[in-house]
Amino acid sequence: MSYIYLAGAILCEVIGTMLLPLSENFSKPFPSFVLIAAYILAFYFLTFALQSIPIAIVYATWAGLGVLLISILGYIIYDQTLQWQSIVGLFLIVVGVILVNSFALAE
Repeated sequence: MSYIYLAGAILCEVIGTMLLPLSENFSKPFPSFVLIAAYILAFYFLTFALQSIPIAIVYATWAGLGVLLISILGYIIYDQTLQWQSIVGLFLIVVGVILVNSFALAE
């Protein structure tokens, strides 16, 4: 169940981050409200994930998968380019997250 909360936290954090450009420095009320709510919800879900997963694992997974999803969505939604070096780096992040979680589950 903790990994479901972690997935919810990652999803909420990605939603909040993707809304940052739309908020236009918090001058647009609706995207600003939604992104603040998404960040609050992300941290709320994180508290539940931390009940049974070590903080180092939670944070590495949250940060790594968040960066991956934001990069992919930035490419799709905001037409931002990714150089091959960035793609290799994102691949290595995914490998790192898999390794960290594999050894965390083995304990």
